[in-house]
Amino acid sequence: MAALLAACTHWPERRDGYRVDHQYPATAYSSRIYHLVLHYTSSEEPRALRSLTGPEVSSHYLVPVPPRGETRPVIYQMVPEHERAWHAGVSAWGSRSNINDTSIGIEIINTGPRAAEGGVAWAPYPPEQIDAVIALVRDLVRRYDIDPINIVGHSDVAPLRKVDPGPAFPWKALYDAGLGVWPEERVVQRYRDWFTLLPPTLSDVQEALATFGYPIRLTGEPDRQTCSTVQAFQMRFRPADYRGVPDAETVAILWALLERYRPALLPPLAEWDTGGPPSWAGWNVTCPVMRDTGHG
Repeated sequence: MAALLAACTHWPERRDGYRVDHQYPATAYSSRIYHLVLHYTSSEEPRALRSLTGPEVSSHYLVPVPPRGETRPVIYQMVPEHERAWHAGVSAWGSRSNINDTSIGIEIINTGPRAAEGGVAWAPYPPEQIDAVIALVRDLVRRYDIDPINIVGHSDVAPLRKVDPGPAFPWKALYDAGLGVWPEERVVQRYRDWFTLLPPTLSDVQEALATFGYPIRLTGEPDRQTCSTVQAFQMRFRPADYRGVPDAETVAILWALLERYRPALLPPLAEWDTGGPPSWAGWNVTCPVMRDTGHG
């Protein structure tokens, strides 16, 4: 009887014009999911729902603002995880491009930047909403074994086009919850002291950003793509100042991250003799903050 029951578990699945036998499952395969990409919606919930259920853009998950006191917040799932959502657009991170192919997209209800007296004001993320994001990210990391360095923002994978989730997003809170990456302050200080005295060239900075994962061309020039990429990095790791200038503190944070998470690829601290001012001196490229913040 046991043998008969075992045999019954392998009845071929009937499909249109053929049958499929599932009794020989392979073990040599891997998940398509390598990245988590965090976004903000740049709109309130009703408009975001209309946009994300329309014909042009989508995401796997949408995190609303939970009611206060909600202990188990509701998160919308809009696309099955095994399907490809249209959330990242033209994008790259590390050696991979077309990040839609390898990622799960998480949209977060947040209205983003608005013009304000003296600059730009960014909508805050309520703590209970961040708690929901942390719960979702922790679950996805556990199930897909995602490398912490591959938990990224939309602005990381598309820095020339996007600024979300913006400088108000608390990346440090995710790190404190055991998710994502963050530099060690003592290491940042060590590199800050070094780079204040002996700054890297702009080519060195570009190469270090590319090593960390950012899609940047190595031009050695203070061009728009470098300014936007530095700005994206600063919004995430030094949100108090995101002008896009690669100053000593910015590059110290970058080198500290590489030492911690990409040690085999860490650029050596050569005895640089630049023979001139630091790479950020005379920086004359303007990085507009309020670039396109729509989906995709």
